[in-house]
Amino acid sequence: MSAAGGRLFVVATPIGNLGDVTLRALEVLRAVPLIAAEDTRVTRRLLDRHAVETRTISYHARSGPARAAELLDHLRRGEDLALVTDAGTPGVSDPGDDLVAAWASEGGAVIPIPGPSAVLSAVVASGIAGPRWSFEGFLPRSGRDRRERIARIAADERGTVIYEAPARVAATLRDLAAACGPDRPAAICRELTKLHEEVVRAPIGELARRAADGELTLRGEFAIVIGEQPGGPPRSAATEAAAGAALASARAEVERLVAAGTSRGDAARQVAAATGIPRRRLYGAPEDR
Repeated sequence: MSAAGGRLFVVATPIGNLGDVTLRALEVLRAVPLIAAEDTRVTRRLLDRHAVETRTISYHARSGPARAAELLDHLRRGEDLALVTDAGTPGVSDPGDDLVAAWASEGGAVIPIPGPSAVLSAVVASGIAGPRWSFEGFLPRSGRDRRERIARIAADERGTVIYEAPARVAATLRDLAAACGPDRPAAICRELTKLHEEVVRAPIGELARRAADGELTLRGEFAIVIGEQPGGPPRSAATEAAAGAALASARAEVERLVAAGTSRGDAARQVAAATGIPRRRLYGAPEDR
């Protein structure tokens, strides 16, 4: 155990407006001897804005195992470390979760410093996500994994938030509209907290059409919110097909876990938590499998 080691502070930083940094985040960034940053040049702009002189070191998705080992040794020596990314909270569709997991597995102290979040900003700005929603991050670009993820979103009555690159927004809206049905509410949240912040709300079929026709500005950083479906309204044939595919995929995952030694009840609970599909539907009658 590393109970006597340093503390790993996971520090949320602004997603656009540098004034959104919290007082506590600045206190931590000034106090630690080292900051591990996704891009030291981006982080330096924030630090210079607030007169923070702490030394930085790069740590990003392409950093090799040697850099992670270096940071863990730093913590093991009893020295504190702040982990930041270019924007938002490390580990949420950003680098950092592996370092946090490694230090936590040694019993090290991991201290979250909450702050700006593109996910929460999109949820509250959209006004359509509802009280229960899921976060999918970036979707796979193509293939079966993409189809299955989109099918699960369509089958889930909760709201869903995803991130998307500007060049792929139109294609993703098209695929979501085909799976969810054109009338499901949606919102495109662009450049949140920045100068050109924009939230466009409309049925997802309309958003897909407007994106394809060049009527939407597709530059900057995007979060797409798929609205909730309270009460499970009637669904289109495409949506029914997507829901069926999602259920079949979820049941197959239950069988895979059972084959690997997990009890059927635990497997169903795990898959239900991951997909939003009610656990009782994951058992299914034999003829339904």
